[in-house]
Amino acid sequence: MNLNVPAVAAAVVLLSSAAFAHDMDAMGKGGHGATSIYAFGEPGKAASVNRSVAITMHDLSFDPSSVAVKRGETIRFVVVNASPIDHDFTIGDAKTEAEHRAEMAKMIAMGMTHGDEANAIMLKPGQRKELIWKFSKPGKLEFDCNIPGHAESGMRGTIDVAGGR
Repeated sequence: MNLNVPAVAAAVVLLSSAAFAHDMDAMGKGGHGATSIYAFGEPGKAASVNRSVAITMHDLSFDPSSVAVKRGETIRFVVVNASPIDHDFTIGDAKTEAEHRAEMAKMIAMGMTHGDEANAIMLKPGQRKELIWKFSKPGKLEFDCNIPGHAESGMRGTIDVAGGR
């Protein structure tokens, strides 16, 4: 049997990518950059920002590691990666964070890179990005770096959403 190895390899990558995209849709992500309905809030609008919060990423930590907001508040997170390695900043509840970690592990195992999403941004060393989020429900949320091993090593933060507003 004479197989065209490059064609077979391309087919495997294509099928793997299609299966991965299906997995992401099943998790409610809708793909990179998609805006989905989140139980804990929604992407905010620049014109509605109530205040800005600066977050600095270090090797395996965030500064500050906790943030307090009020329900209904729209926050502009200004995130700077002061570390020599790539990091991710994802806002979510525990379930969302666990799903995002699994998604990133799959992508890295497939040799793919992860881009920004409605509730997550990727930062290279020295990079600065913003994520605007409107918090709709009181409770405890997280901001984690979901690159494999980072959150598990302590690169996590908390967001306390008070009932006000």
